[in-house]
Amino acid sequence: MPPLRVLIADDNPVVRAGLSALLATAPDIEVVAQAADGREALQLTRTHTPDVILLDVRMPGVDGISALPHLARLAPVLMLTYSQESEMVREALLLGAGGYLVHGEFTPDLLLTAVRDTHAGRAHFTPTAATAVLAELRASSQPQRIVAQSSQRLPNHIAFGLSSREEEVMDLIASGMNNQQIAATCFISEKTVKNHINRIFAKLQTTTRSEAIARWLGTARPGVAGHG
Repeated sequence: MPPLRVLIADDNPVVRAGLSALLATAPDIEVVAQAADGREALQLTRTHTPDVILLDVRMPGVDGISALPHLARLAPVLMLTYSQESEMVREALLLGAGGYLVHGEFTPDLLLTAVRDTHAGRAHFTPTAATAVLAELRASSQPQRIVAQSSQRLPNHIAFGLSSREEEVMDLIASGMNNQQIAATCFISEKTVKNHINRIFAKLQTTTRSEAIARWLGTARPGVAGHG
């Protein structure tokens, strides 16, 4: 059986060399290419057709998160990074990552197992990443209840003339999400989120998030200026 072909994408040459040396100890794994940023990773993936991609989050030029959805269409991707923020873990998973390992939290044997399992479709998380996923799941349950309550209270999208996408974005604003979280949830760019918000504010006749939320949840009447 041929060895698993792995591509390593990390801007730090020392990290790339260390990972390559570690993976070389396994007879069933072969490093076929190394990339310093997301753009090079995409080019080399198309050239070498690896079985698994190890991808860093923060890299100069095209970063890992930007390249991830394109890479995930070509091969299973395992995030291998120092970035441990819960929002980053959540976004990586939404964009197609098959696992998330934080440097300093895994042994050589665990990495080798994670590479094999990522190829087989089994997810791997180091403790910090797993905790972040759990925290995001718990946090998302309360906003969903708030959104459901606000939707039942009043058909506000009709009253304010919001489109279905604008209604979705406004519900997420009311749940407390920031622009980055909304972009990840809706699978759109932050620039598109800002454009939606500008149109929402115009239709709700508001200038701030707090005013918009008050109007949307029915605590302020359309056409009455608020403060905040």
